[in-house]
Amino acid sequence: MAKLVSKVYGDALLEAAQDRDCLDRLYEEVQTLTAVLKENRDLIQLLNHPQVVKEEKLQIIENVFRGRVSDEMMGFLTTVVEKGRQNDIFDIFQYFTVQVKEQKRIGTAYVTTAVELTRTQKEQVMERLLATTSYTKFEMNYATDPSLIGGMVIRIGDRVVDSSIKTRLQDLKRQLMDVQLAQ
Repeated sequence: MAKLVSKVYGDALLEAAQDRDCLDRLYEEVQTLTAVLKENRDLIQLLNHPQVVKEEKLQIIENVFRGRVSDEMMGFLTTVVEKGRQNDIFDIFQYFTVQVKEQKRIGTAYVTTAVELTRTQKEQVMERLLATTSYTKFEMNYATDPSLIGGMVIRIGDRVVDSSIKTRLQDLKRQLMDVQLAQ
């Protein structure tokens, strides 16, 4: 259900942004609002509290955000509260963000290596990803996991490329077990 809600509202925000030619501005506002709301969990709790009536919630939105966000975003936030979907705001914003990134062909890559990569190595990884995918830009996230021993694991969306030594050793072990069982 939450996925449907985030899609419906996220698509509505995306369509409004495209119709009013303010996609970049609303994308930035969504990023900022996500950070602000995560830092101020009390505001979300207040907006989701069942004893706070809708009119008070709308007044809170008006007082907190009027003049700080665009009219388009203000209208969107008002609609979300009027429909009682403020609890889904993070899912809606995440869906919207993913859609904008896909539209702009911006990928998000998660690269895990056994040791920290140098700046040059990071640039080479990004260049390789740009050359082998349809994305024109990447948001790179790097992590280390010494248990990989060597190589790397790259995740982009639901695709994973695992060239780690750990996985190769596990594959070799499975193959050897199959050989032993076959005799």
